[in-house]
Amino acid sequence: MNKENPTSLIVIFGATGDLAQRKLYPSIYRLYKNGSISKNFAVVGVARRPLSNEEFRANVTKSVSSAANGEGNAEEFSSHFYYHPFDVTSSNSYQQLKDLLGSLDHDYETNGNRIFYLAMAPEFFGTIASNLKAEGLTETAGWKRLVIEKPFGHSLPSAKELNEEIREAFHESEIYRIDHYLGKEMVQNIEVIRFANALFEPLWNNRYISNIQITSSEVLGVEDRGRYYENSGALRDMVQNHMLQMVALLAMEPPIKLNPEEIRSEKVKVLRALRTIEQDEIENYFVRGQYGQGVIAEDTVLGYREENSVDPDSNTETFVAGKLVIDNFRWAGVPIYIRTGKRMYSKSTKIVVQFKDIPMNLYYNLGEKVDPNLLVIHIQPEEGITLHLNAKKSGKDITTTPIKLDYSNNCIDGINTPEAYERLIYDAMRGDMTNFTHWDEVALSWSFIDQVSKAWESKKASDFPNYEAGSTGPKKADELLEKDGFHWWPV
Repeated sequence: MNKENPTSLIVIFGATGDLAQRKLYPSIYRLYKNGSISKNFAVVGVARRPLSNEEFRANVTKSVSSAANGEGNAEEFSSHFYYHPFDVTSSNSYQQLKDLLGSLDHDYETNGNRIFYLAMAPEFFGTIASNLKAEGLTETAGWKRLVIEKPFGHSLPSAKELNEEIREAFHESEIYRIDHYLGKEMVQNIEVIRFANALFEPLWNNRYISNIQITSSEVLGVEDRGRYYENSGALRDMVQNHMLQMVALLAMEPPIKLNPEEIRSEKVKVLRALRTIEQDEIENYFVRGQYGQGVIAEDTVLGYREENSVDPDSNTETFVAGKLVIDNFRWAGVPIYIRTGKRMYSKSTKIVVQFKDIPMNLYYNLGEKVDPNLLVIHIQPEEGITLHLNAKKSGKDITTTPIKLDYSNNCIDGINTPEAYERLIYDAMRGDMTNFTHWDEVALSWSFIDQVSKAWESKKASDFPNYEAGSTGPKKADELLEKDGFHWWPV
């Protein structure tokens, strides 16, 4: 694994798309600006739209202008970019691309190293991978890697079919399935919080933890993604990947070593231990919701069924809350609650670890309400950790008051905190697969999620829409915790 100043040709399929413009180009620019990658690199943008190199570079310069902050090297950076109009089904397009890569490999001395980044509709993933091999683009003196955006399939059978198609062209060790949550600073901090602190790891089990809550809420609706969202919904869009990945990191056993293979092995054990929920029990463990009209920031917003490209009688969920049970020694009896939704009252992703009350709390005898200890991991938009403790209130009486110990990553690192895609692109160039999902994780996640989606697809939701835009979600999500004696902590 080359850990310093990696060099490569990066081929981006879908180079005129929103993801490339908003995330990929600025992330590569920051790597370039910080000296994290060698100046011997080139990026080839591939898309259907006819553009010249000059037009493409002008788009790239505009895309990175905010990250460049007037430093004047954006045009120098953009000179490394080349454009290739492309038809994913045409062998001639692949042959022309092969010739271009051969020329650039010579000019930039990239040693035949190639990253193929598929930032486009997933229905083209298999076709592109197959043609890359058939037309000889994977035959190179250096290494080759395929980077794939989610969604990876729509169910376990479709994911298997896609995986088999891709694996005919690339080995599993060459396939980098992106889950951008795994690139977030505080998600990566989960391992450090657990395994580098004697304060937490001995308590990280069912003897001391009563429940764990993971919330990822958005203020935005589906915007212009109605067509995609109608075929996805919150369960497939968020839970199958982002939420279950965070669950695996929180619940896994300490790995033997901090390398991709050992970390992946422990995450897979967690996903295998997830209790399978039978079809007739789904409603006891999962709640679905769909937003209706509401008020956000004093503006009235549309309900989901009124959004563009959405069926007026849509059965698609925009909110999911669930209770996960991990059947192993460490977590037996500890519920892990997840919830995610659109058009919620705040944008926030956070993890709350609630510790059990001590066996005999002396202050209850004084008639006091003593708050539980909480460890809160703030993932976005804030980044940091808050530890909720109890202390003596100032004064003569021995009474308690809740206090917070805060660490804010935003305050410490500020604008220099790596953006998720910046970190993941860098890892892909170095060959570090730690923060990418292996096929075993994908398959187990789909196997679990398919049980829920089958139950929901077989029975139309009779109460949609069941939460107002700008709220915390449907009432049933609160009842899911209340029957266990818990409540959602504020986001």
